[in-house]
Amino acid sequence: MLLADLLPRLREARGHLLLCRGCLGPVEEGAEAGLCARCWGGLLPLSEGRCSRCALLHAEEACPEAVAWELGDALWDYHGGRPSLGALLLPGIKQGERGWRKALLRRLAQAQLPDWALDVDCVTSAPSAFPRRFLRGFDLGAEIGRMVAGRIDRPFEPLLAKGWFSGRQASRTESARRRLPRKAIALRRAASPAGIVLLVDDVWTTGTTLLRCAQALREGGAAEVRVLTLFRAL
Repeated sequence: MLLADLLPRLREARGHLLLCRGCLGPVEEGAEAGLCARCWGGLLPLSEGRCSRCALLHAEEACPEAVAWELGDALWDYHGGRPSLGALLLPGIKQGERGWRKALLRRLAQAQLPDWALDVDCVTSAPSAFPRRFLRGFDLGAEIGRMVAGRIDRPFEPLLAKGWFSGRQASRTESARRRLPRKAIALRRAASPAGIVLLVDDVWTTGTTLLRCAQALREGGAAEVRVLTLFRAL
């Protein structure tokens, strides 16, 4: 048998031997970073009819969530897919999974952004504490912010800072997350937000981190804050 005939069979056999790191099914065409095409298909948009401020479905005419921004949305449902893709990707990325990080950012580069994201004056990101950025070797929020800023041709400005030893919101209960003190997030020295600021982050859960960021931006001089995240946890 010629080598040219053997290689396709070897690739096919290898695909059946490898298992997807998400669903543990076979890895076939369309797989990336160890996740099969079916798992990547879990990047699902949020439901139609959601609130333009909290990105949730609610019956009340006024938004019941505590917000300090005029418009807010997310690109994908955190619990979309089986397994839930956002709940799989983000913890893994924050533990240093670089393949998933690159693949997710590539999808962000192609995702449709809200029309109102084009009308902002600058982009900033929700900050992470320096020790965690140092240990990870990257700042996912800032990478998201720079990519969005590049897509809409606006400057990215790191306007916010978080206390060095602030606890991780992801490790707290919902009640504890909502009690995040205002002083946990502040403007950087010499930061002067102005105009309409687009605040980005990776995941929006209770929204308390975003709330503290938006409050700091408004108190620092921003005329308006808008929020965009990769995922919304419903």
